[in-house]
Amino acid sequence: MDEGGSRIRRRVSVRKRNRPSLESVFAASPATELKHRDEEKEDEEMVAGSRRRKTVDVQPVEVQLHHLSDWPEFLVLFPTFGVMIHTQIIDSEEDMFGDYDSFAENSFLAQVDDLEQKYLQLPEHMNYATDHATEDLCSESDKQNTLNVTAVGDCTALNIDDHTKNESRHEDVSVEPEADILYDVPSSQVLFFENLHNSSSDLGGPSTEEKDWNSSCPKTVNEELLVNSREQPQQTVESSSKIRTSSDANRKSLKDHLKSTMTGNAKAQTPIFSRTKQLKETLLSEEINVAKKTIESSSDDLGPFYSLPSKVRDLYVQFKGIEKLYEWQHTCLTLKSVQERKNLIYSLPTSGGKTLVAEILMLQELLCRRRDVLMILPYVAIVQEKISGLSSFGIELGFFVEEYAGSKGKFPPIKRREKKSLYIATIEKGHSLVNSLIETGRISSLGLVVVDELHMIGEGTRGAILEMTLAKILYTSKTTQIIGMSATLNNVEDLQKFLQAEYYTSQFRPVELKEYLKINDTIYEVDSRAENGMTFSRLLNYKYSDTLKKMDPDHLVALVTEVIPNYSCLVFCPTKKNCENVAEMICKSLSKEYLKHKEKEKQEVIMNLKNVSGGNLCRVLKRTIPFGVAYHHSGLTSDERKLLEEAYSTGVLCLFTCTSTLAAGVNLPARRVILRAPYVAKEFLKRNQYKQMIGRAGRAGIDSVGESILILQEKDKQQVLELISKPLENCYSHLVQEFTKGIQTLFLSLIGLKIATNLDDIYHFMSGTFFGVQQKVLLKEKSLWEITMESLRYLTEKGLLRKDTMYGSEEEFQNNFHITKLGRASFKGTIDLAYCDILYRDLKKGLEGLVLESLLHLIYLTTPYDMASQCDPDWMIYFRQFNQLSPAEQNVAALVGVSENYIGKKASGQAIRKKVDKNIVNRLYLSFILYTLLKETNIWSVSEKFNMPRGYIQSLLSAAAAFSSCVLHFCEELEEFWVYRALLGELTKKLTYCVKAELIPLMEVTGVLEGRARQLYNAGYKSLTHLANANPEVLIRTIDHLSRRQAKQIVSSAKMLLHEKAEALQEEVEELLRLPSDFPGIVASSTEKA
Repeated sequence: MDEGGSRIRRRVSVRKRNRPSLESVFAASPATELKHRDEEKEDEEMVAGSRRRKTVDVQPVEVQLHHLSDWPEFLVLFPTFGVMIHTQIIDSEEDMFGDYDSFAENSFLAQVDDLEQKYLQLPEHMNYATDHATEDLCSESDKQNTLNVTAVGDCTALNIDDHTKNESRHEDVSVEPEADILYDVPSSQVLFFENLHNSSSDLGGPSTEEKDWNSSCPKTVNEELLVNSREQPQQTVESSSKIRTSSDANRKSLKDHLKSTMTGNAKAQTPIFSRTKQLKETLLSEEINVAKKTIESSSDDLGPFYSLPSKVRDLYVQFKGIEKLYEWQHTCLTLKSVQERKNLIYSLPTSGGKTLVAEILMLQELLCRRRDVLMILPYVAIVQEKISGLSSFGIELGFFVEEYAGSKGKFPPIKRREKKSLYIATIEKGHSLVNSLIETGRISSLGLVVVDELHMIGEGTRGAILEMTLAKILYTSKTTQIIGMSATLNNVEDLQKFLQAEYYTSQFRPVELKEYLKINDTIYEVDSRAENGMTFSRLLNYKYSDTLKKMDPDHLVALVTEVIPNYSCLVFCPTKKNCENVAEMICKSLSKEYLKHKEKEKQEVIMNLKNVSGGNLCRVLKRTIPFGVAYHHSGLTSDERKLLEEAYSTGVLCLFTCTSTLAAGVNLPARRVILRAPYVAKEFLKRNQYKQMIGRAGRAGIDSVGESILILQEKDKQQVLELISKPLENCYSHLVQEFTKGIQTLFLSLIGLKIATNLDDIYHFMSGTFFGVQQKVLLKEKSLWEITMESLRYLTEKGLLRKDTMYGSEEEFQNNFHITKLGRASFKGTIDLAYCDILYRDLKKGLEGLVLESLLHLIYLTTPYDMASQCDPDWMIYFRQFNQLSPAEQNVAALVGVSENYIGKKASGQAIRKKVDKNIVNRLYLSFILYTLLKETNIWSVSEKFNMPRGYIQSLLSAAAAFSSCVLHFCEELEEFWVYRALLGELTKKLTYCVKAELIPLMEVTGVLEGRARQLYNAGYKSLTHLANANPEVLIRTIDHLSRRQAKQIVSSAKMLLHEKAEALQEEVEELLRLPSDFPGIVASSTEKA
């Protein structure tokens, strides 16, 4: 059969040559015998139509027939038993019957009619034998023509969207004739065989197993085509019975039956489908159904891969190289509490494989239960890394992966028609997302919430926001499961009580970790069984010159050279400056041999750093990278960090000197981890921080052992011994400590979302928070009731809430609270309540004389207040930059209350009597930095102009983009600020990307930063569509220094983003065309029915 044709007609023709006579076909014989010969393929091909013929030669079957009541059904089987057939594609204008289109007396049909009349005259006593003979033939045919569904491999295709289904309908996969007995049978006869099989099954009673399989498996498109022909098997049996009992006079002649059948066969339109595709889809649907049933019934009979289609297992092998789960992961996934969808907290050492368990649970929720999932991660970099890693799974398995970090994210999220969404969010954006879902009544659509680094619930403002998020989910949705994971948890009982969760823990590490302490030149191994917690291990044998001893009193060079360059090493330093100094010191002490190790690759790293920085390169990195050494801290730009991390992961760089933030950030394990000192900045190391740092030692699948060495002085020995032996620090709620960002923000949102609007409900909600669980420990002076009353009074006085007192009896009264417009704007914009009134005043004042000649005024209004309070301006630079402004821009400074005279006096060191708000002055200074950055789009030049670290400037830019987005949401709730809505939308985009306009579409793709976007643009990839359709292999050849993994992630992320946008547009179209539910006619008719 030709594969290209979308409409194929089969014709049945009987060939004259070697055709046995009808008499020989139906010759009387006591025995019934059916033999099949292998199909013979004709070599000849017709050039015009590329037609292919297949001939089936079957030996005549001798059957003793005396009654022809079943002939109509029997003759439909004719091609397989007695008549040679061939299939051929014909045009609509061709004659359907070829040489046998004549119905004259000497025609084939005339011979059939004569034969029928002859057999009708046979004695009636042969009826019994005839019926049995016919039934034997039919049953034999049934057996031979049963489709055997062979096992399909694990790599099944999951076709979710309609487009893919439509494509599968038109795909034709060749099937060997020996594998499928119905390969060359016309479509109508294929349908008849199915009919016959069903009718015989119905009569005999189908097995329960077959019924269950059919009922549990959703029908594919091709199955539906066949099902239509199976709907009335019983009617066939009944009609057949009627024919048997009817008189010969009323019987329709065989000639008519045959003519009708052949005409129907020729006109029948063959359903075109791929049997292989159909079987794959059927198996996949079956697996998903098994998974659904398993989860619903909580039975031990799991699906092929933890209740997921086997394709998921294949994807983990393909994308992450994971072929087998650790034993603890299997145990955790098969816990009864997990099967029953109870909330779960699990804790394991760093690098134990916690994330994989969470990912499998998320995929179960997305694919099997068909509900959305929220994953909350601590940092933007980790969110982007996870987006890149899971986008490939989303493309293959049919779900969306959406980023909620910085200024990215839509509130409320788009309601998808079919596909479900995996929201990956930072702590702050996760809170806003949950608020928007509660407000729109869609919180129940969130099936699972996963929180990584759950211990952060006890860390300041971010901990308070995380606690609020989880408390709201627990209070408003009883069907949403919460999974929390961490490597450093101690007071788990409090968290269990708060989250109403089960707890699972294990000390498993894929690589053994050995802890050491170094005092002077002696190394001790940490041993809990020893009397003082440590035992002697060895002495350092490294020949130090007098000069080197002065440079390296802690013997760092000796420790790192035992490992590098063949293995990797991390050196944690107390401060950022110390990181750079240590990196330079180590390189000065290394021999020239280290320069030769991967020399070419290291030069490529240097070139890449120059490319992403506009030709600039840090002088420290320029000296250290040739030795395979680099520093890593927040002073680097995002582009630089990404390139250095990639070089470290691939082994080009073998040593990082870094701050403690790397331990909580992206996963960069090492053979050996060295702690330069037991301090973070000036504070002594905490047990949690220590465990996170040493947890980076040991790379699964690469190292057999991991080592950590803590360098300490004799004076710190006692504190360090306590550090290594004491338990992890407890986790405590910061909901009340963070007053304006904690409990007050919580109350405002509770009332704004109508979760709790009176005093009793609010107090009841607070009792269920993490703070409520720990109130006896945390509250010494005031009760929870008093704190609740104080917070509500403060919000009312600030004009964010309005109180209504409703009296019941004489003594009882109830305070109901309502949110004001300003309160709603503050909570929707997630504005810190300490600044909401100041922001309102600044925006109101801006309306009186908004300067739109440049962006400076708008940038000032969106500069974060909290960063202004930490700023310390360089007054000479301030004065120089002020004088470079245009008159209109200097007018902005005058409008906000900062004069040139004031800045000039500060720069010259003169005393100033006039009092000026320091926060306004500092905020304007930060606005100058942002304004210069938007004009030049080069962080390096701005860093030099303002004498500030480039990492700090980039942090300022990210914070400004996020705050601009918040101010935009704030203005959307207040009608008087309508003018800001359009202006701030565009400004937010500029601050988010801070590049030339043509690069913005490329930078929307997760993982594509400015340097990479410029490379892609220059190579001709100028839009999201270009990237989504790119071939990763071509990208590798086209773009310099792009790894295969990065190329695949970029293409997957672009495809995911493109699908999201297309789906959003389709949803918008359907919404426009959908009949409104409040349409007058519908409302009237429903009223009448009522």
